[in-house]
Amino acid sequence: MLGATYALLGIGLTLIFGIMRVVNFAHGELYALGGYVAYAAVSVFDLNYFGSLILAAIAGLVFGALIEYVLLRKRDLGSIDEVMLIMIGTMLIMQNTELLAWGGVAKAVPSPFSQEPLVWGEVSVSPIRLFVLCTALVLLAVFYMLIERSRFGLAMRATFQDRDAARIVGVDVSRIYTATFALGSCLAAVAGALLAPVFVVSPTMGDLANLKAFAIVILGGLGNLAGAALGGFALALVEEFGAGYISTAYRDAIGFLVILLVMIVRPQGLFAGKERVG
Repeated sequence: MLGATYALLGIGLTLIFGIMRVVNFAHGELYALGGYVAYAAVSVFDLNYFGSLILAAIAGLVFGALIEYVLLRKRDLGSIDEVMLIMIGTMLIMQNTELLAWGGVAKAVPSPFSQEPLVWGEVSVSPIRLFVLCTALVLLAVFYMLIERSRFGLAMRATFQDRDAARIVGVDVSRIYTATFALGSCLAAVAGALLAPVFVVSPTMGDLANLKAFAIVILGGLGNLAGAALGGFALALVEEFGAGYISTAYRDAIGFLVILLVMIVRPQGLFAGKERVG
């Protein structure tokens, strides 16, 4: 379950970096946005949890498009310092807005499923965790088909390879940038909404999600979507086996220790061949 949602996070971040060369420090806050949309829909407005996932996806798309169009569209993306400051400022504004709106106390999102686990022999699985896993895997499959089998995906890959050449053959690069940021933000928001009933929602939940997303990108290799998906599962497995066999207190520390080793031994990423999107 964690591997699949980590993959959604990592793919969204590496997609934005791979095509736009923008390091999105607000990615974790878009994840938190999805969690709060799910909480508001279910606990405040008494809507269906499954419908809240759709609302979270829409919120991620809209916020991502607005960030690109309002804050980045007329900026020189080659100016790393300026873009970095813009994204850090966006992160701080979003986090403090969540804190102002919802307070600092963590919120619980009720699960739509029974609390009784599904049991197969000696294995027991919570229904909500099984749902999160299956939904995330379906989204990963749909995303793969979008990138690899559609004209939109072809335009995205062309923009990644050479944006000037893409413009010459008729690709609207500005629209591709907006769609890229919106799609990456949507994946992060959906991941937050999926995990909202499993954990809790808080204004600081985006901080750790940001670190995880960057760790996944480091594992998978910059610009490599397949590597980001594999990196998400690899990080989750390392964390959970470490928590099970060493201590739950060191779950996150073990994961980041592995990241440190990867940066020393193979800085281009475990799954990176040539840098690419797809």
